[in-house]
Amino acid sequence: MLPSVCRGVWRAAVHTLRTSRGAPPCRLLSTCDGVPAGLADADTIFALSSGHGRCGVAVVRVSGPSSATALRRMAGLRCSLPPPRAALLRSITDPQGKEVLDRGLVIWFPAPHSFTGEDSVEFHIHGGTAVITAVLQALGSVPGMRPADAGEFTRRAFQAGKLGLTEVEGLGDLIHAETEAQRRQALRQMSGELGHLYQDWSHKLKRCLAHVEAFIDFSEDELIEDGVLNQVDRSVCNLQAEMERHLKDERKGERLRSGVQVVIAGATNAGKSSLLNKLCQRPAAIVSPIAGTTRDVVETALDIGGFPVLLSDTAGLRDSPDLVEREGVRRALERVEQADLTLVVVDCAHVPADAQQAAAFLQGHLRSVLPTVKQRETAFPADRCLLVLNKTDLLPEDERRTLDEELRQVSGLPPVCLISCHTNEGLQDFLTLLHVRVKTLCGDPLSGAPTLTQARHRAHLQQCVAALAQYKHYRNIDLALAAEGVRLALTSLGRITGRVGAEEILDIIFKDFCIGK
Repeated sequence: MLPSVCRGVWRAAVHTLRTSRGAPPCRLLSTCDGVPAGLADADTIFALSSGHGRCGVAVVRVSGPSSATALRRMAGLRCSLPPPRAALLRSITDPQGKEVLDRGLVIWFPAPHSFTGEDSVEFHIHGGTAVITAVLQALGSVPGMRPADAGEFTRRAFQAGKLGLTEVEGLGDLIHAETEAQRRQALRQMSGELGHLYQDWSHKLKRCLAHVEAFIDFSEDELIEDGVLNQVDRSVCNLQAEMERHLKDERKGERLRSGVQVVIAGATNAGKSSLLNKLCQRPAAIVSPIAGTTRDVVETALDIGGFPVLLSDTAGLRDSPDLVEREGVRRALERVEQADLTLVVVDCAHVPADAQQAAAFLQGHLRSVLPTVKQRETAFPADRCLLVLNKTDLLPEDERRTLDEELRQVSGLPPVCLISCHTNEGLQDFLTLLHVRVKTLCGDPLSGAPTLTQARHRAHLQQCVAALAQYKHYRNIDLALAAEGVRLALTSLGRITGRVGAEEILDIIFKDFCIGK
């Protein structure tokens, strides 16, 4: 190994070399007494953390170097602070006038063992508006303290290394989760599973880049083992294959995070608005026997079996001289084009009694509703479309049963559901099938490898895959350009996790190679 002085010179030389090649800037956090540099002299911030509105208990959080001062002055503590992470019942007083504002619990979190990595305090007080306002005003009177900006506590946790960027995003998704499946996915991401996957890839890329850099700089001195580049080639190919498989997730994680786009479409007076009202269990759309009542898109958010759905009712599809209705039809077709799942509603009275004629009629109707199928002349996407035959209460029982049995035997049609929005007949079977389709589109958030949840993750991973392809392209042409491909891939991954550093690459060089030996 090199002496420490030589190691320092070597680090400086390689840093200069890498800078001349366009290496990414380092993101280094030096620490002192467990608090990251840049945070030790930061302002002390405070905010209501339990949400606004009247409640039984409210939590006011304080974080920063003046937290201990705020705790002493607000809780009437003379010298010693309470034991860490232990609740203490105290009178909460105004530091200026010494007036008692409330009686509640105080909890002390010394750095670095807190959410933000800084000294932190929590005041658990009664949730009345007047109490909360008085405590926040009192905290604002303490020197060196200010109200926190939106997301500032989490930002400080990220800067302190308490949370990775994917974990921060998972925390945000958990706060905004509205369904059980969203909660599970967000909690899994917040636990760091997705971040660990990317960090593992990042570590492998750092090793590859370190080996290529070392080969470029020292191969002529015969200080590098034979076969180093062959190992890099295998690692790059394996990583590229893993990332491409990760990207082929059919956007299930993103769909679960934002909601499945389900669109109700069909001809006028088929009962689309009635179906919308049945699904959301309220009169969200106007129902009328007059054709063309719905002229714009009516949206409502639903929770179907724990999965988020954004359900849209659209204008009836027909040729019309009315400009407003024609615009509604255009918007309906546009929304169908963007849909994850389309519910094509048909009036049973318009379906021929003969099975073959009924199949031909429904296939033609589907082509008029689904623009993609019409343009490309492809098969109907069974996983992206459900055929809903409404108003079965108008058919005789034997005719309805015969139609149901015959359509089940016809090939070339998406799944068919016979329902009546008037009598609720068939609605339970339809809801069961709808839940299965929505679950398939979102996937199980707890099974398999963690999925992509953000569009930015996908964009950076696609850039990463393209950069690894650059390495393979230039591998036998220009090794410096090939190394740049690995460096770009590493930078793209770092933009996902929020950690991009050059010092770690140098550490790997010294660990894996005995330069100058």
